[in-house]
Amino acid sequence: MNINIYYGGRGLIGDPTQYVIKKMCEVLEELNVNVKRYDLYEIKNAITTLPRTLKEADGVILATTVEWYGIGGYMQQFLDACWLYGDKDVISKIYMCPVCMSTTYGEREGKMNMTTAWEILGGKPISGICGYIPDIASLEYKEEYDRIIEKKAENMYRSISQKLASFPSSNQAVKQKVSVTQNVDLTPQETEQLSMYAADEEYVARQKEDIKELTGIFHNKLENQEVDDEEKYIDDFKKKFTPQAGVNAIYRLKIKNFKKDLIIKVANAKLEVFYGQSEYSDVKLELNSEILDQIIAGENTFQRMFMSGKMTSKGDFNLLRALDNLFPFSV
Repeated sequence: MNINIYYGGRGLIGDPTQYVIKKMCEVLEELNVNVKRYDLYEIKNAITTLPRTLKEADGVILATTVEWYGIGGYMQQFLDACWLYGDKDVISKIYMCPVCMSTTYGEREGKMNMTTAWEILGGKPISGICGYIPDIASLEYKEEYDRIIEKKAENMYRSISQKLASFPSSNQAVKQKVSVTQNVDLTPQETEQLSMYAADEEYVARQKEDIKELTGIFHNKLENQEVDDEEKYIDDFKKKFTPQAGVNAIYRLKIKNFKKDLIIKVANAKLEVFYGQSEYSDVKLELNSEILDQIIAGENTFQRMFMSGKMTSKGDFNLLRALDNLFPFSV
């Protein structure tokens, strides 16, 4: 029989969880159980690869210490790795005994969290140990506590050797019906290989740099793909032009990726619309073609786009407000 112990505490002197798992290990070894212990704080950079160590295990002990709140980051990382990279068929055959000791508050919640997580993974949780031990001395010199630990270890041995069955839980139903990992279909071997890459910090950093470089290349290409269409939008503005008494203005629309600006000159009932350059303008607008398409389609207005920050404007604010009256696309 093989049992793995995954310790998620920080390895501090006086940690009551370490005392408990040491005693459990002694009992299990007396029963000829092969016990392997993994201290997660010592192998924190390789936690994502640990699910592959479950393959030869008949049972596991998940042990952690609540020092202020929750089961701690290392244990949570290990459970995350089991969900993302673990072979669920393998985990479904493994019995798990939770051990959660607290020096503050929350040992019962911590034990329940690990039990629930293992059930969602598809595994078989069994009765574990939890307790509030503010001082390790109160644990070391009480034989009744040792007897409780020994009984729990023996119970774990019997559960595994007799392959005790248990009623199905709703947490396992959640796994089957709702909680599906959002990734491509990978074999267990491919998933295990992926976990090794995820644990390689140099590989991850290199991939991030490559992605950043490619993003920059494509961004520059998009920036340089300037539109050379000197007819687009001109007819749209001419068709919707509604003269406004006393409005005389030059509008310059700087449209992203267009080679030239769209110039709109209004002098009472006269209108000129063309692509070009204008040294002077009463109002300068900067926007992209998608925003201008929405305005021309009547889905939005210049005023709303400016107020929402999707379009910038410089110049006479009153003339900007008049633009929607000159060209009432939304009517």
